[in-house]
Amino acid sequence: MAEHHQICIIGSGPAGFTAALYASRARLNVVVFEGHQPGGQLTITTEVENYPGFEHGIMGPEMMDVFRKQAHRFGATSIYESVVSVDLSKRPFTLKTDRNKEFTADSVIISTGAAAKLLGAKGEQEYMGYGVSACATCDGFFFKNQHVYVVGGGDTAMEEANYLTRFASKVTIIHRREEFRASKIMLERAKKNEKIEFVLNTTIDEYLGEILESGAKKLHSLRILNTKNNETSVVPADGVFVAIGHKPNTDLFKDVLIMDETGYIQTIGKTSYTNIDGVFACGDAQDSVYRQAITAAGSGCMAAIDAERWLELQH
Repeated sequence: MAEHHQICIIGSGPAGFTAALYASRARLNVVVFEGHQPGGQLTITTEVENYPGFEHGIMGPEMMDVFRKQAHRFGATSIYESVVSVDLSKRPFTLKTDRNKEFTADSVIISTGAAAKLLGAKGEQEYMGYGVSACATCDGFFFKNQHVYVVGGGDTAMEEANYLTRFASKVTIIHRREEFRASKIMLERAKKNEKIEFVLNTTIDEYLGEILESGAKKLHSLRILNTKNNETSVVPADGVFVAIGHKPNTDLFKDVLIMDETGYIQTIGKTSYTNIDGVFACGDAQDSVYRQAITAAGSGCMAAIDAERWLELQH
């Protein structure tokens, strides 16, 4: 017999937990499927300084634990399993997890997030949050008067590089080719910026760093590889921002929900409604523009309110 809930939230993070908080405070029966990365992308972020209410900043994992506890306080429950299949063709909706358990739901909120595409070079995971980042607006502030690198050749890379010049003394864009996918205007803007320089036909072979006396890790240099002659060299680096795009975690809903060409779920107008009645999307699974904890939380609130109002109309 499948376990039934009024609202099943697929994915956690700021969007999922905020949706759970609002929905459970509305006296709805809510469950959050936290999946394999409970707390979402913020659990691999070291310090969060740009979320209102935390004057002195807070560590990403700690912040997500606070969000979780607040949602649980009002009755939401967490299930630490991944949803591997969904049937949204009829109501109640059916969800199956990786432990072969079945759940049914009157309404589903999708907050599966997105993952930054990474190079996969040696040391990348090790120094993520300790000099390596995938978000300039999140972490740029920590690199005042330092030399940082941006990896990529598209608009995102140019945008991140320009943004980082507000803090860094020098920004070097590393690109594996000579041609850029970036629009002419974005490329020109980067080329005109005196703080930005380009290293082309090059990729990162390895991230190099050290363990400090405090036990923390710190990136100090990069082994870079010339893609034309395969020669390597080591260059000093205070930080690296990987800007080769994001992939929304929405494969589960392919051919079921309307998405853009990248896989971001399309919501209707300024709501969280998807093309299926009773299914709502929030956070980075549907936001390719802002991708911030605060905007994800805001859209989680919207999804919960939309779901609550939709459920009221069903009776």
